[in-house]
Amino acid sequence: MEKSDITNSNQQKPAAPELKIYFLPNLMTAGNLTCGFIALIKIVEAKSNSPTFNQDIKMSLFFILLACIFDILDGRVARWGGRESPFGREFDSLADLISFGVAPAFLVHRTVLRDMFIDFPEIGWFIASVYLICGALRLARFNCLSSSGLSGSKDFTGFPIPAAAGLVASLTLFLMWWEDKGLERNDWRYVLLPLLLFLSIMMVSEVKYPSFKAIDLRAQKGFLKMVVAGLFIGAILIFRNKILPVVLPLILLTYLLYGLIRTRISTKIIRQIEEEEIDEDDNQ
Repeated sequence: MEKSDITNSNQQKPAAPELKIYFLPNLMTAGNLTCGFIALIKIVEAKSNSPTFNQDIKMSLFFILLACIFDILDGRVARWGGRESPFGREFDSLADLISFGVAPAFLVHRTVLRDMFIDFPEIGWFIASVYLICGALRLARFNCLSSSGLSGSKDFTGFPIPAAAGLVASLTLFLMWWEDKGLERNDWRYVLLPLLLFLSIMMVSEVKYPSFKAIDLRAQKGFLKMVVAGLFIGAILIFRNKILPVVLPLILLTYLLYGLIRTRISTKIIRQIEEEEIDEDDNQ
C-alpha cells in the first residue's frame, strides 16, 4: 500500500465526538451529589443514645429533600437552555444513586432495620440493599433507553428514584413530627420497611408515570401554573414546621398512587392533570 493511500485512510476516520460539559446544569447536579453526601454523614454520625439523634436525622432528611430540588433544577435548566448532553445524563445518574439510593437505604437501616434485626443484622443489610439495587437498575434502564433513542415517551417507566427517596424522607419527617406530638416512634417507624420494599418493586416496574417535562412555562396556562406553584411553595416554606411534614408526603403518595390508577382514569381528567403534554401529543 502506498503512503498516499495510508494517509487518505487516516483522513477518512470519523472524528471522535466532542464531549459537551455544560456548567450550570452540572453545577446543579453537583449540588445534588453534595447534599446526598452530607445526608450520609449526618446519618452515620447520629447516635441513638444521644440527645441530638432526632436533630441529626432531621438534618439528613433536609439534605435528601434539598437534593431532590437540585435534581429538578438540573434537568429544567438543561432543557430550557438546550444544554442536554450524555455527560450530564450520566453524571446525574451517579449523583442520584448516592442521594436517592444510598442515603435513603442508610436512613431506613439506621432508624428501623438495625433495631428490628438485632440478632440477624444480615437481614437488615439485605433489605436495604434491595432498595439500592432496584434504584440502580431503574437508573441503568433509563440511561439505556435514553441513549438508544427508545425512550420516545414523555412518561417515566417505573417510579422515579428521586420521588422514591423524597417519599421515604418526607414520611420519616412526618413520623418524627407525629412523635413530637406525643406518640411513640417505635409504634410507627416500622411502616418504613414495607414502604421501602414496595418502592423497590415500583422503581423496576413497567408502571408509567408522567414526567411533566413538556410543560411549557412560557405559555399562558403554564405561566399561571408556575405562579400558583410558586405561591404554594412559598406558603410551605413560611409554615414549614406546621404543614411541610404533612403536605409533602401526601403529594408524593398521590403521585405514587396516580401511576397505579392512571390507566383507569378518563382521558378528560388526565388531560386536566397533564394538559400541556396531552395537547402537544394531540398536535403531532
